[in-house]
Parts: sequence; structure tokens; C-alpha cells
Amino acid sequence: MLKTVEESLQFFQGDTFAMDACGIQIEEVSEDGAVCSMAVTPQHLNAGGVAQGGAIFTLCDFAFAVAANAHGGLTVSQTASISFLKPGSGSQLRAVAEEVSVGRSTCVYSVKVYRQDGALVACATITGFRPVNKQ
Repeated sequence: MLKTVEESLQFFQGDTFAMDACGIQIEEVSEDGAVCSMAVTPQHLNAGGVAQGGAIFTLCDFAFAVAANAHGGLTVSQTASISFLKPGSGSQLRAVAEEVSVGRSTCVYSVKVYRQDGALVACATITGFRPVNKQ
């Protein structure tokens, strides 16, 4: 059964790094993905004055986690690859995670991060692993 945004918020309330320290918000949860956003604050900036790569990666990883865990059980990141395409400038970044493939114990998601002006900032591919789930 697909988790709602509220159920996802409850599930991830213990992820204080993503939700509290980074300020990531869960906007949408769907059958094949999720959308999360992050206000870009001074704590997210690198020496060049744009969102630091680690902050962008955290946004990608969290959007993946919301999407992959929306169906119950536990899914954790196994591998990830990210390409940074444009500076993470502006006041907000938005990550769109989409399911690429789901198997019995692994899954693959594509995550794209956009600036407020619609420019594509980063693309990530994240493989998840589903350990033996006790349900």
C-alpha cells in the first residue's frame, strides 16, 4: 500500500540530518516516485556562493529514499552516481525522483534536481537494496 505524504513524514521524522539540518520537505509521493524540496540557506552554500554539492546530493538521496520507501518495507541506498550540471543558485531546489526499475531486492531510481527558474542542476542514479523485510 502506498504511503501518503503524512505517513512518509512520520516514517522519516528520525532522519534529522535531512529534515532538520538540511530543511528538506516532502512535497509529493506517487506510485512511481516522489518530489522533495530544500530552501537554500547560507548553511548550504559553498565558497562560490551556490549550493554545496553535498547538500544537493543529500536532497537527491532523500528524494530517492522517500520514493523507494513509499511501498512499505525498508529500502536503503546501495550505490549512487551524480552529475552536477549547473550551479545550485536561487532560494530553493526541487528534486524529482522517478522509478526506473524495481526487482525483488533491488531498485533503481533517477533523481533530477531543478532550480526555481527550471534549470536542471543535477542528475543522479541511485540503486537501492531491500534487506529481508519483516512485515
